[in-house]
Amino acid sequence: MEATVVCLLLLPPLLTCTVLISLLLLLLLPASKARTGASSRLPLPPFPPAVPVIGPLLWLWRARSRLEPAIRDLHRRHGPILTLGFLSPRPAIFVSGRHVAHRALVQRGPAFASRPPAIAPFVVLTSAQRTVSSAPYGPLWRSLRRNLVSGVLHPSRVARIFAPARRWALSLLASDLDAESARSEGGVVTVVECLQFAMFSLLTYMCFGRRLPAGRVRAIEAVQRELFSSYIGFQVFAFCPALTTRLFRRRWRKVLSIRRRQEELFLPLIAARRELITSVAVNGDDYDGGLAYCYVNTLLMHRLPKEENCSGAAHGGDRALTDAEIVSLCTEFLTASVDTTVTALQWIMANLVRQPHIQTKLQDEVEAAMADDGKEDAVAEEDLSRMPYLKAVVLEGLRRHPPAHFLLSHAAAALASEDASLDGLRVPAATSVNFSVADVSLDEEVWSEPEEFRPERFLDGGEGARVDLTGSREIRMMPFGAGRRICPGMALALLHLEYFVANLVRGFEWSAVAGDGGVDLSERPEFTVTMERPLRARVTPRRCRLVRPV
Repeated sequence: MEATVVCLLLLPPLLTCTVLISLLLLLLLPASKARTGASSRLPLPPFPPAVPVIGPLLWLWRARSRLEPAIRDLHRRHGPILTLGFLSPRPAIFVSGRHVAHRALVQRGPAFASRPPAIAPFVVLTSAQRTVSSAPYGPLWRSLRRNLVSGVLHPSRVARIFAPARRWALSLLASDLDAESARSEGGVVTVVECLQFAMFSLLTYMCFGRRLPAGRVRAIEAVQRELFSSYIGFQVFAFCPALTTRLFRRRWRKVLSIRRRQEELFLPLIAARRELITSVAVNGDDYDGGLAYCYVNTLLMHRLPKEENCSGAAHGGDRALTDAEIVSLCTEFLTASVDTTVTALQWIMANLVRQPHIQTKLQDEVEAAMADDGKEDAVAEEDLSRMPYLKAVVLEGLRRHPPAHFLLSHAAAALASEDASLDGLRVPAATSVNFSVADVSLDEEVWSEPEEFRPERFLDGGEGARVDLTGSREIRMMPFGAGRRICPGMALALLHLEYFVANLVRGFEWSAVAGDGGVDLSERPEFTVTMERPLRARVTPRRCRLVRPV
């Protein structure tokens, strides 16, 4: 959201098109329907004054390279709740501040738990908003989320069934780091490439139930990377899609190309899993080295509930998911799990390279915990509970560098009979409501020296020692969101971050590259907020060798 129009305004030839589109929208978009009830008489959140059309465009031009700080400055002048009407055809509401976020997401959770209508590319990519993260609040969302949580993300399944997949991914990561370090001059490695391949290998294993060949993983990685890098560019279709899909034909063809390649890659894997499940059930065959249980298993068995029409009346019966919907849900599983984890891992390792004393302290803790059991191989899941400083390092990484600086857009319930309200201000139904994650994480009221990377703040006596990541009591940081739409994969993400950070520090020494200008913490917004310059570090194997599973 924060870069919805940046791609347009960075290209001067498109400025005229943008002005024309804005004028057309002002003339053609229908006025919102009047709503009855007390909330309809409340004022909208403050709208920064500007000359119609030209004023917003000039503001965007000045802020094009620093849009997030510009929005932060508007919050300082106009309050924690803003209406910005020039980032999309519909006015969007931006919320800054942990107290307002807690009131909206937790205390009044159901009122703000829906999603706004998807723009054209994501209608295609989500099968008309039939995924966990995109579905409006209601029976469909509850059904899909319950299947994901109970079927795949339940702690017993994560710890027991998927442990071999993690060990396999760790062995791939260790092998890649070893090879890249040996191949390059001075042992310098571009870390993100190794992280991405290992995490895609792990999550495709969890999704499809089999270890995919490296070539297939690379192909899936390529199409997902293209989706991540195109995320901002696709926002242009928020503006009058009937017009923009014609004006930006090449970009629209990319949407369709990405979807077509996802189907070409995923449908054979889904079909193979369906055949295997049938063969096991009918003939008693075994899984031949694959996982006996994976996400696609749950999707093939799942039945969607009866749907509701706009009047609230139920129609239709329970039905199976279509192949297209399963492709969308598999894409979501990989998108949500891989990119956020890789982004967080890269930021954490960058700070460990930047501050070697933190890395040394962490390595000492890991070695001490492993020595207690006489282990000389990889850190296992059961070892992590004895590493409080490791948990502090991971939490500080999520606080200082949340993978996303805004939550996925929320919305007041689209089927509500009247608009919602927040702190005495009106929030029209289906309007995009955007909560700033970064502002909460840098709040000086909570965090001392918030710009500093200091894991000790999460140990006993620190301001983050008793932080509640769910935000149920209060919000002090919310890298996974809060309330009804909190990320269902929070526990899995924390496990993966702790597991891989501990093993990366135990297996390798990480140091800065001489003459490289140091580690650059500049940010670049894509699907997540990643490093402007991907981390390059000297990676030296330690005496400990990470065990490679058979």
